[in-house]
Amino acid sequence: MSITSAPPASLASVMRRPRWIATLVLALAIAGGFAALGQWQLERAVSSGEVTNGQSETIKPLETVAEPQTPVVETQAAQRVEVKGALVPSGFDVISGRLNDGVSGYWVIGQLKVEQPADTYLAVALGWTPELETARATALELGGRATAVSGDLTGRYLPTEGPVVSDAQRGSGADPAGDSTFEALDTTMSIAALINRWPEFDEAAEVYGGYLVLDEAPAGLDAIVSPEPDRSVQVNWLNIFYAAEWVVFAGFAIYLWYRLVRDAWERENEEALEAAEAAAGGAAEAPGADDRPAGRR
Repeated sequence: MSITSAPPASLASVMRRPRWIATLVLALAIAGGFAALGQWQLERAVSSGEVTNGQSETIKPLETVAEPQTPVVETQAAQRVEVKGALVPSGFDVISGRLNDGVSGYWVIGQLKVEQPADTYLAVALGWTPELETARATALELGGRATAVSGDLTGRYLPTEGPVVSDAQRGSGADPAGDSTFEALDTTMSIAALINRWPEFDEAAEVYGGYLVLDEAPAGLDAIVSPEPDRSVQVNWLNIFYAAEWVVFAGFAIYLWYRLVRDAWERENEEALEAAEAAAGGAAEAPGADDRPAGRR
């Protein structure tokens, strides 16, 4: 008696079964999602170093770039603008700790009442000097003029800075046009801090969320160095690392499907082999026709 068994299934035939084809589709979908995340991380690695505002050197009217009472967004920051208005005599001040080409000094700043929209103000950084006495004298001279300085101003529009006050707290905030001694100087161009010190500012007025750095400084001051944004593209290596991780995950999804199919194939072959061996052993133990004991003749 001969015993035959079906040949073991090939790995390729197991892969073509509907169950494993459906699982492959799912694995490919997951791998595609991981690949999309990896591509997004690559785009982030490059776009995070790009300058959003590519037209920052084109002078535009301020009212077309920004609106009062709104923060400065990325597309507005460092934009060169022009604005028409008059500097308020009581709004001049001095802030310290300002670097100009790496040299520490002082800014003379002012309060600009813009023509349009009405009852709106803009903080302005007028110029820089390394000497505190020069900064004080210039602020007092500008504030003491009989009429406010007015006209068209051109400069770079920058976002407000966080308020930081020196250890010596400002006293009564006297008018720079009067007998102010500038006993304590702020170190940042903070719009929130400035509107609390501007004598000519009420609750009904509006203010721009950024400030203007003038291209040309008044007599006695140096122009504040305010270069255009760095347009070089910088690569964020952390995002590159994350992108590589997503690629590994995508490959692992396909590999996991392959291992599941191979494990099922190996398990089927082992079970078929065990069944064949059991069948062969049973046939060997069963008595054959020639093995019957001889009877009496």
